[in-house]
Amino acid sequence: MNAMNLLKLKKFYLFFVLIGFAFSQCTSSQKNDESVEEVTGLAMAKRMADSEMVHFPKASTVDFNPDGKWSYTPGLVSSAMIELYEVSGDEKYFEYAKGYADQFINEDGELTQYKRSDFNIDNINSGKFLFDLYEETGDERYKKAIFQLRDQLRDHPRTSEGGFWHKQRYPHQMWLDGLYMGAPFYAEFGKTFDEPEAFDDVVNQFVTVHQHTYDSVTGLNYHAWDESREQRWSDPETGQSPHFWGRAMGWYAMALVDALDFIPEDHPGRQELIAILNDVAAGIKKFQDEETGLWYQVLDQGDREGNYLESSVSSMFTYTLLKATRLNYIDQQYRPVAEKAYEGMLKNFIKENENGTISLTDVCSVAGLGGDPYRDGSYEYYISEPVRDNDPKGVGPFILASLEMNK
Repeated sequence: MNAMNLLKLKKFYLFFVLIGFAFSQCTSSQKNDESVEEVTGLAMAKRMADSEMVHFPKASTVDFNPDGKWSYTPGLVSSAMIELYEVSGDEKYFEYAKGYADQFINEDGELTQYKRSDFNIDNINSGKFLFDLYEETGDERYKKAIFQLRDQLRDHPRTSEGGFWHKQRYPHQMWLDGLYMGAPFYAEFGKTFDEPEAFDDVVNQFVTVHQHTYDSVTGLNYHAWDESREQRWSDPETGQSPHFWGRAMGWYAMALVDALDFIPEDHPGRQELIAILNDVAAGIKKFQDEETGLWYQVLDQGDREGNYLESSVSSMFTYTLLKATRLNYIDQQYRPVAEKAYEGMLKNFIKENENGTISLTDVCSVAGLGGDPYRDGSYEYYISEPVRDNDPKGVGPFILASLEMNK
């Protein structure tokens, strides 16, 4: 037997081991007609979350930073932990997320290690799970921190059409990533604290970025758009970056389904967001790898040397399609696409560790545009960034996708 066949055999063995573990977690009180996906989803969410808590005892350190910091990645994992707590009732997941908030919110409700003047849209993302903490505990510190983040958006720099710049140091640029970082928080704030004008602004963020990044030929969205056309990575005519980076579209897809949780049913822009989500879903399905059900680092270049199947985009797309079909935003034909992807993740991206934990493999550690050293958005750039296990940008969405399997 050659090495490739042996590797495939090992992955199939691990897949059935994981299925067996999932069933072993079931109690006698479960209904006899409960499906495999329901059993597997919650059990896998728990096992990944439990493993994450072993790998990173403090949520603030999930991005391999031993000191921890206020950042979008601990916020992503904390949001997933809170949702797991709400489904499972196990308070350890709640306490893990709460520990992150308490590390960076002082007794006066002020966010430490947060610099408003950076106007970094990434920093807004960690505010999302604070709504849940405030609702659960009634602690006014969390409410004050939420308002502190909301305040940043009042004078966050914008494009001429009102789209938020990604960061102060990335002027005139909208990145798909930024929609996930800002829009769901902004929409939830509008609903929770009765600010209906926020919904108009949220819709405009999506409409603006979709208009400038969507490619009707492929059905995919470019990573970013530079209104000024000043960046070397931007097309001199369109301002678009050169390629369709998987995780950028993953952020964007999750942003749509999550923001829709808070946009009122009668809001005139709601159907426009659903139409954009349908555009995105069609592109996702079109470029799914036929054999594995997964997606590539550079979405439309699957047969190109150096490209690889990447687990964060696969987790994000799976979560999006599962949630969007559950809520009937998109056609039910996409549910089997998501189920195939979830099975593909279990077969290809889950690794058993000697200490009994599991790891999520093949996560691109980071990718961006511009900066110093300069990131030019080329194909060669995207495939050159480091790949690692248990990066939070994959772990958080994997937990969320597993919970959607359970729903």
